[in-house]
Amino acid sequence: MSSTAPAAPGDVTVIHPGGSSLAARMAEMVRHRELLWFFVWRDLKVRYRHTLLGAAWALLQPATAALIFTIVFGRWARIDSHGLPHAVFFFAGLLPWTYFAGAISAAANSVVQGERLMARVYFPRMILPLSAVIGGLPDFLIGCTVLPLLFVYFTIAPNSTILLAPLFLLLGMVSVLGAGLWLAAVNAMFRDVRHALPFVLQVWLFVSPVAYPTTLVPTHWQWLYGLNPLAGAIEGFRWSLTGAGQSAPELLLASAIAAVALLVSGQAVFTKLEGELADIV
Repeated sequence: MSSTAPAAPGDVTVIHPGGSSLAARMAEMVRHRELLWFFVWRDLKVRYRHTLLGAAWALLQPATAALIFTIVFGRWARIDSHGLPHAVFFFAGLLPWTYFAGAISAAANSVVQGERLMARVYFPRMILPLSAVIGGLPDFLIGCTVLPLLFVYFTIAPNSTILLAPLFLLLGMVSVLGAGLWLAAVNAMFRDVRHALPFVLQVWLFVSPVAYPTTLVPTHWQWLYGLNPLAGAIEGFRWSLTGAGQSAPELLLASAIAAVALLVSGQAVFTKLEGELADIV
């Protein structure tokens, strides 16, 4: 809970965050949930204001990328797709990746973009990157509407593993929030992050199982590959939707541990700098 120090001479009131632990900060987010939803709604309105296609961009981006991947990696390179049609295989990987990449980018820039608001009023600064992560979910859900159409077209029957899809999505969200907290804090101090982030995301795309299955990674290296937390999230999400292929337990465990470590460390760094963010940016 946020605490207010007794008024000092000159009627100065100092407001302190309620705690530095991850649990305390999450509890603070819950108490400020109305403000969190306001930021999410604000970002949604700004994102599609004055656009011709509006929310259709949420469909076009992964669909266009999936078409290119199908031609290049499917027909030309003939990448293994676990027996799935390449269009389904690539779209099921690009759908979560598009959300994760967009959320990381938005979270990284959230503090810098909230400069004026932070200078005027106190609120938990962690709300800014968190709202960026949650704000990408509507686009992700819109993109999910294409999957049933692909399943019908390619006569793919849904598997009971589809019930696990939210767990792998949650794994990805934890990873994205952790990375977003790190990048938002560093971006406030060094604006190089804005220029480096597109390159980082390009590299991250190709070290994640979007264009290829994790089975191409040797078994004894699966745990190391899983230290990329999005590897387990994307491969697990694809498997849960289609029932095709199966990630090594070592990969999923490593990804889960890496995601938690990324979140805890990101929150610690962000909290340490939180009191200075308004002055830094």
